[in-house]
Amino acid sequence: MQAKLHRWAVADPGRRFDDLFNFVYDPATLQMAFFRVATNQGANTPGVDGITAAWVEEEVGVPGFLDDLRAALKDGSFRPLPVRERLIPKPGGSGKLRKLGIPAFDNLSHSFAMERVRARVKDKRVLALVKAFLKAGVLTELGEHRDTHTGTPQGGILSPLIFNIALTALDEHVMAPWKPGGKMSTPGKRAYRRSRGAPTWRIIRYCDDFVILVHGSREDTHALREDVADVLAPMGLRLSAVKTQVVHMSDGFGFLGFRIRWKRKRGTGKWYVYTFIDDRPVRSLKAKIRALTHKTSQQDLAYVLTRLGQIMRGWAMYFRHAVAKHTFSKLDSFTFWRLAHMLRARHGWNWEQLRRHLTAVTGRWQIAADGVKFYRIESVAVSRYAYRGNKIPSPWPTANPA
Repeated sequence: MQAKLHRWAVADPGRRFDDLFNFVYDPATLQMAFFRVATNQGANTPGVDGITAAWVEEEVGVPGFLDDLRAALKDGSFRPLPVRERLIPKPGGSGKLRKLGIPAFDNLSHSFAMERVRARVKDKRVLALVKAFLKAGVLTELGEHRDTHTGTPQGGILSPLIFNIALTALDEHVMAPWKPGGKMSTPGKRAYRRSRGAPTWRIIRYCDDFVILVHGSREDTHALREDVADVLAPMGLRLSAVKTQVVHMSDGFGFLGFRIRWKRKRGTGKWYVYTFIDDRPVRSLKAKIRALTHKTSQQDLAYVLTRLGQIMRGWAMYFRHAVAKHTFSKLDSFTFWRLAHMLRARHGWNWEQLRRHLTAVTGRWQIAADGVKFYRIESVAVSRYAYRGNKIPSPWPTANPA
């Protein structure tokens, strides 16, 4: 059904959908929702009500729990619980804390967000449920309930979806000239604009992080920046003065942990756009490695190696599409010697004893414990991301499989 709704929505951009609430409390929908929650990494962390997925499975039983939830949704008695607030370290190693659970962007207008949802959804029961999640509030670390009159609480079930729905207004505005018949709708029209000294642009957005690439002058870029600010204002949002920058591609910019820069290829006169790993995620990874490999640590070596493998494998898989081989190699060496120093301090070995204990039958140094080997991040194959334009495959089937 989800695939059908997607096809209908794409086929008719102006269509408004009614009678959707039945799908919300459909047994199949609730069963799939519980499965996704139970298999999520945060499944063992209780919510505001103190309940975990494991507790439901063991003490209540999933069928009975979902039957009660279905009944509450059906008769309208269901009320979303507030999001639990937590203080977590800010990225970058500044030592400062930020609140997880505060509204994303703080000031996202609820009326604007609901207006965007109403543009495609007519079912009043669904609209009421969405509004209830927006108004659910935040439970502070002191146990106080704080209302959320604006914003979408981070960690809230619908927050990423609602925020994306709201910011599609920005996408539509910036990309309006690319629509059929628009002044940038074809390569020829864009080339003509550039030949006349007029700018062209394109937006790339991931939730609330976005970059707009402009082919034009600095003045054109600043004008577009002001235009974007005007679009965000009715949403209750504003551009961050600290994070929003106007830079040239030869200087590069950071986006989603990557450093994207226009650079001359070594040994040639040709210039290409390269994607590097930014400094911040490297520092963050090193901080996690240091915490696990402190000289005074008495944690089981097999556990340390397992956690390092999990952390580094996930990190490498995310960044493996960048120019990452050199960075992987440096991190591999950094981690190995952190482990070597930890073991040397733990056992009181000198360097000769360390070498003897870490030398494998192959003659190479190797760190392992209980069958768990040190994960070599440099073994991850770097696969440069190939530009695919509009040919990125869609997860939604184009035809009814039935």
